[in-house]
Amino acid sequence: MDRLSGIEYLRPEEIERKSFEILSAELVERGIMLPASEEMVTKRVIHTSADFDYAKTMTYSENAVEIAGKLLLGGADIVTDTNMALSGINKKALAKLGGEAHCFMADEDVARLAGQQGRTRAALSMEKAAKIGKPVIFAIGNAPTALIQLYEMIQEGYFKPAFVIGVPVGFVNVEAAKELIMKSGVPYIVNRGRKGGSSIAAAICNAILYRCVQR
Repeated sequence: MDRLSGIEYLRPEEIERKSFEILSAELVERGIMLPASEEMVTKRVIHTSADFDYAKTMTYSENAVEIAGKLLLGGADIVTDTNMALSGINKKALAKLGGEAHCFMADEDVARLAGQQGRTRAALSMEKAAKIGKPVIFAIGNAPTALIQLYEMIQEGYFKPAFVIGVPVGFVNVEAAKELIMKSGVPYIVNRGRKGGSSIAAAICNAILYRCVQR
């Protein structure tokens, strides 16, 4: 087969390496210097989205990446609000650390209760996740109601998440829900504004996981 003009033929690992080289160079061109402790997470988000706005809107609580890393090294589980985010998380790397990934959105009991109570599956999934019985990192990329439910449980003293990744995408309650998490007293990584998504939530998890398993 003839090679297409202007197309580089690279191995998968070479594509990723070159992508990071390009985005790192572009950050320099834009005059953006990322904090060292947050750099690898923000870069992976940009790599996933090709959106440099994340360099300005990604927001971290104090020592957030270090705290999340220690939780994962200690065997913490990850709970997502979509099966898409669940599928994007490197579960092999997570298992090496003693953790497991969950998404309860499609569970029959969650669907049944959502219908009976007139509540969202996302909110009920958070309640179910609170019963896991070990430290949990919540990776929320779609449903602001999940963040709101977590905040309400924190305020009521019912449950306190070990860590929250709050990057839901959309227009309704998205920004307000992210602000609630940032004042909840729980360690967090949040993307301010409307942008985010399941792929972004998974990218953040993977960035920290890769750092942990490479130690």
